[in-house]
Amino acid sequence: MANTILVTGGSRGIGAATARLAAERGFDVCINYNRSADSAERVARDCRDLGRRALVVQADVSAESGVLRLFDAVDRELGPLFGVVNNAGILETQTRVDSIGADRLGRVMAANVIGPFLCAREAVKRMSTKHGGAGGSIVNVSSVASRLGSPDEYVDYAASKGAIDAMTIGLSKEVAGEGIRVNAVRPGFIYTDIHASGGEPGRVDRVASGLPMKRGGRPEEVAEAIMWLLSDAASYVTGTFIDLAGGR
Repeated sequence: MANTILVTGGSRGIGAATARLAAERGFDVCINYNRSADSAERVARDCRDLGRRALVVQADVSAESGVLRLFDAVDRELGPLFGVVNNAGILETQTRVDSIGADRLGRVMAANVIGPFLCAREAVKRMSTKHGGAGGSIVNVSSVASRLGSPDEYVDYAASKGAIDAMTIGLSKEVAGEGIRVNAVRPGFIYTDIHASGGEPGRVDRVASGLPMKRGGRPEEVAEAIMWLLSDAASYVTGTFIDLAGGR
């Protein structure tokens, strides 16, 4: 029986919390990272301390060669996939659309759209009953930005997550009859390092009082939703979104 979960961008934040929770729930885990090798190894050690196998693989999933190498490593070292969490993504410094150049757009779309598409493709090739697989589950990490738009901050990031929402819906319908469920979480205002990439490490604290719940969220809260969508408890759930944004 497939018992392996692949988490892209698993070295920190939501990805790291998901990898640890997956190990706690009895899964072997592949932790993908791009630059943070030490952080990825710490997550892997935590998973191994829980008695599970943990594989660390460096790969830039915005490049097709990186995606292929990542999935080949999982095949070779851990065996059949049960689930894939498309978590890796980036944002860049807060700015308006009239200041965004083509180079920035290319980087954001490659990491946030092309990467998840390629990972979903490889997951389907392995999981789909059409290809001889036993089924499985894909969870895409989108963002509440896809419906809020992130004006004056990063509309390009919001647009990339809107693409992920559309991919989630379309792919879920495409492979529903092949044993694969495809869902997404849409976090927002979560305490992770990604806000520093946007130039405002304290962004969550700044906006927290304006949220209906009056606080930011924790990566572990998002991980719980991801693991529920991956699990058999969500066996009749596909093409669905869970928003985790404090009521926003």
